Formats: sequence, structure tokens, C-alpha cells
Amino acid sequence: MTDRLTYKKAGVDIDAGNEFVRLIKPLTESTKREGVLGGIGGFGGLFQLDTKKYKDPVLVSGTDGVGTKLKLAFMMNKHDTIGIDLVAMCVNDIVVCGAEPLFFLDYLATGKLVPAMMVDVMKGISEGCRSAGCALIGGETAEMPAMYQDSEYDLAGFAVGVVERAGIIDGSKVKPGDKIIGLASSGLHSNGYSLARKVVFDKMGFKVTDRVDILSKSIGEELLTPTRIYVKTVLHMMKHFNVKGVAHITGGGLSENIPRVLPEGTNAVLYPGRWNAHAIFYLIEKWGNIERDEMYRDFNMGIGMVMILPDEQVEDAFKELEKCGEEPYIIGEITEGNRTVVYEKG
Repeated sequence: MTDRLTYKKAGVDIDAGNEFVRLIKPLTESTKREGVLGGIGGFGGLFQLDTKKYKDPVLVSGTDGVGTKLKLAFMMNKHDTIGIDLVAMCVNDIVVCGAEPLFFLDYLATGKLVPAMMVDVMKGISEGCRSAGCALIGGETAEMPAMYQDSEYDLAGFAVGVVERAGIIDGSKVKPGDKIIGLASSGLHSNGYSLARKVVFDKMGFKVTDRVDILSKSIGEELLTPTRIYVKTVLHMMKHFNVKGVAHITGGGLSENIPRVLPEGTNAVLYPGRWNAHAIFYLIEKWGNIERDEMYRDFNMGIGMVMILPDEQVEDAFKELEKCGEEPYIIGEITEGNRTVVYEKG
């Protein structure tokens, strides 16, 4: 008689999945906030919006992944920070509208479910949720042996937030004379990694453990540095200043993300000499022989979030941002133009 087939023999271990759910329950519990109903394990995550708190609430949603930065986690066999990147990419996107993140869901697909490794991933996701003030209320873990290598996985995230309709930040009030404040990034964040890996590992032949004098970390540690989460800072600044526009600097860099919050008839003039970009950007530029314009389209170049405010509020806003623990720079100004970013010396 031939061997009887089971799901486990086909590569999917239901018991491992159940064990994974058991292990991550304390992590999800650590992200709970007001409005969460029930817990992990149901068919859907439940969240009750406090309608008495808002006059005219608008829900804002965002979804994203971390791209090929995952390759760095695989190369270093370090998985406890990549989840921070996942949350950051989603919540930083919705807070630019002025929305407070409420809850988050994740999708994790892998070739073979290794509970200990996946728990490390979830540690990062829960840490990111706590930093953003949102609750992890559900998700999906898919074991797909024919789709992924056993030691690899893919991630996607989904965030929902809320904002008063009258408080939506859309850039429509931005006008010439307004100033642009940039908030320092922690490094590459989660964009440009296909090019960065091509330069660092393929062209230069570095290993993740190699060190370069100008960097304080190994190459791998530098590239795996988690994305900054700016949620609490942006929400705080909204309450005290006339924040007219906010841009999350992701794929497309400064050159393509700032125009997304510029109204017709305006330009953003930036002065690159006014902020300190991380050394890794200049190393990638040098090693890859990459044109400067290309760098500003592919990477954040040291600025992870941009805020546009009236000129008369900039000085006080700058000081407040420092109190929030940010590293702010007055990087430019709004002029008349055709919704483009112009780089000038100054």
C-alpha cells in the first residue's frame, strides 16, 4: 500500500501554524488600544470607532511592503526589525493626510513556517505598532512551499486611520513663501534596495559583515537600519502649527514625492547643502557612479519626511520638532512654478 499523503508531507504544517499563533498572542496584546474588540484568532479583526470623539470622521487607509530590503534580513539572518519597516511604510503614508493610525494588519507568506523566525518578524511589527500608537488586530500567515524558499518570506501590511474631514492635510493651502522642513531619516529606510544591493554586493563585492571606515556599522547593519516612524511627531505638530503639507519620502525620493502635495502654480526649491545626508548615500553614489539626479529620484537622501509650514511659524516649529526628538532641517521653500522640485545651492 502506498504512503498516505498529508498536508504536512506536502509542505504545510498546520501544527506549526497553530504554535506560531500561540507565540505571537503576547505581542499582539502589547499593541492594544482603545477601540479593539476581541483578539487574534478570529476570522476578522474588530475595531470600534469612537464616533463621539469626531464631528465628521474620515477613514484613511494604506498598504505597502518593504521590497527587496527583505534580502538583507535573509543575508544577515536577522528578522526582528524588518517588521518595523513594514509598519512604518504604511503608517507614515496615512499620517501625511493628518490621520491617526488606529489599527494594522499584516500578511506574511513563507515557504516553510519556522515559528521562531516568524516570531522575530512579529516582534518588529508589534514594536512598530506601539511606536505608531496603532493596534495589531489581525493578519494572515501563508505557508506556500512551491512559491518561496524555505528560509525566505514576503511581507505586506495594511493600516487604517481616522482624521476629521476639516483637518485633512492635502497641500491645497500651500503657497509661495511657505518654508519646507525636512525630518532626518535613519538611512535608506525601505526604498532603493535593488539599486543599493546591485552596487554594494554585486559591483563592489562586499559582504554584510564588511566594514567601511566612514560607517559606524557593518555594511549589513547600515542597510538593515529600520525605517523611522514619524506618526506621533506629525500628529503633535498638527495640533500646534498650521501644517499645510506633509510628504513621506519613499520610492521616487524627494524629486517625486514632494510634488504630490504641491498645488498648481507652485514649485519646491530645495537646498541640499542645508542638511546632512548619511554617508551610505554618498558611498552608493560613488561606488555605482550614479548621477546626482538619479540619487534624488531613487533614495530619500537623508530626509524621511517633509513638512510645509508658513514662514512665520518655521522657527517655533523647528524648536518643537527638536523637543519631539527629531533632527529637523529647513531644507527649502515654496515658489511659483509647475509642481516640480528644483535643487539649488544656498
